[in-house]
Amino acid sequence: MDTIPTLEIETDTCAPGIVAVTLDALLAHNFPPREMLLDPFITSQSLNLIHAWRGTGKTHVALGIAHALASGGRFLRWTASKPTPVLYLDGEMPGNVLQERLAAIVNAAGSKALDGYLRFVTPDLQPDGVMPNLATTEGCNAIEAALGDAQVIFVDNISCLVRDSRKENDAESWTDVATWALRQRARGRSITFIHHSGKNGTQRGTSKREDILDTVIALRRPADYMESEGARFEVRFEKYRNLHGKNVDSFEAKLDTDQHGKQCWTTRDCKDALHDRITELHGLGLKASEVAQELGCGRATVYRHLKGAL
Repeated sequence: MDTIPTLEIETDTCAPGIVAVTLDALLAHNFPPREMLLDPFITSQSLNLIHAWRGTGKTHVALGIAHALASGGRFLRWTASKPTPVLYLDGEMPGNVLQERLAAIVNAAGSKALDGYLRFVTPDLQPDGVMPNLATTEGCNAIEAALGDAQVIFVDNISCLVRDSRKENDAESWTDVATWALRQRARGRSITFIHHSGKNGTQRGTSKREDILDTVIALRRPADYMESEGARFEVRFEKYRNLHGKNVDSFEAKLDTDQHGKQCWTTRDCKDALHDRITELHGLGLKASEVAQELGCGRATVYRHLKGAL
């Protein structure tokens, strides 16, 4: 996994240390195929980002995905093909809260990740309580030393683990992290970054961050969200390579509790969720214009759903 494929080097046209190949050599080279780790969007050698406004549920999602990968299980609408070793870099969560969330995930799943397949680097277990800083060479080297056999790395979150003195929207503030991420990809690993959304709903900071990414997922609260509902959000694919059709359809997810007191997730298509909310509000006596204002959609959308409900 840590060996970069050896290619035919044209030493007469390259600077020292740079590898160049002929067209024939490139076409003939046996690159390892990208393996699907979590269907449909986490493959080997993929770089991904999940962003959301604070408190929406991005760490719930990241931990759920990490456990599904390490156990060969399922989370939301995504399924792991087999158990995969994971290293989870937790930048800010208190140790006891992390314990509680993981215990709830294991209890709900009915099984744990395979022994040694899900490892954590978390602040409360560090000698000085400080996490490595991926904006520095020292921080990257520290993480390298902890990787072991991990094939997927979670960086939760960018704000805590990439502490650069430059402003977050400064494109150069991402250069060192991008170099580190591309190095991991070349060695066969995948990375999923967790990040905050900005006020405009996109991932916060420089857009250059997205250039190297395969997938960008936004978690957004529905227009009629109430604080009492806890973790309820829409999952929207904003960038995706080699994905199409239903694989990138938006859906709504909600964290709930089943009849046995275990946490459980329910999902439904966004169009179905919108239809249900429109008909519910209309049934309560709201006019079409009032329903549209409440849900942040157009009146034509409301009329279309109401007509379909008749």
